[in-house]
Amino acid sequence: MGYVTGSDLLQKRKQIVKITTGSQALDELLGGGIETAALTEAFGEFRSGKTQLAHTLCVSTQLPISMHGGNGKVAYIDTEGTFRPDRIVPIAERFGMDAGAVLDNIIYARAYTYEHQYNLLLGLAAKMAEEPFRLLILDSVIALFRVDFTGRGELAERQQKLAQMLSRITKIAEEFNVAVYMTNQVIADPGGGVFITDPKKPAGGHVLAHASTVRMMLRKGKGEQRVAKIIDAPNLAEAEAISFFQSTTFNFPIVQHLIISAVK
Repeated sequence: MGYVTGSDLLQKRKQIVKITTGSQALDELLGGGIETAALTEAFGEFRSGKTQLAHTLCVSTQLPISMHGGNGKVAYIDTEGTFRPDRIVPIAERFGMDAGAVLDNIIYARAYTYEHQYNLLLGLAAKMAEEPFRLLILDSVIALFRVDFTGRGELAERQQKLAQMLSRITKIAEEFNVAVYMTNQVIADPGGGVFITDPKKPAGGHVLAHASTVRMMLRKGKGEQRVAKIIDAPNLAEAEAISFFQSTTFNFPIVQHLIISAVK
């Protein structure tokens, strides 16, 4: 692809779809939802809501665009064995959708090595060229790289391979106008400051930080609250959204359970 005009880019931007997260507060925080042709990264500790949000997006992506969905299929690459099809059923029912049809529109693959993960991405392009996909989920994007490359001696190679994979993901997002939702782990941050009890930072270093269009931190609040904070985004202010949900089989807030709106 060569040069294009600013007008061409503007027309391309008009094709971008924002997919609802199922939470009004989180949608407001994200400027309307998860954008297509962009990489949205969510990082946080265990049970902070990352995978729960992935399950919700599997359903909301299939809603009509008039209902803030993406009217498309979902590809889910699972590196940690966290996808549960039975969790899709109650979410689909809450959105008034047929659970069987929703599950049929999700293609799933379990990756076991970083090379396997990369090859799954290579094969995905052919499927997206033939069928109307609107979301790619990687849960998690970094886990297999941390397993396959250990120690400081392999860090440079790991980051190079990670950069290659992220470049492929970006190309898929832009070429097929799909939203990419990636979950990420956190690691200890020795330089986090003396005033922070247990400082953490997202894994992946600068390579992952620069590849992500939107970088969002999820953490537990009080009780069953979940707090989302925008860390980096080209067109969004740094802000937090606090959501609350009732005890259900689905652990991330949906519209009906929302009681607190986005706050600065």
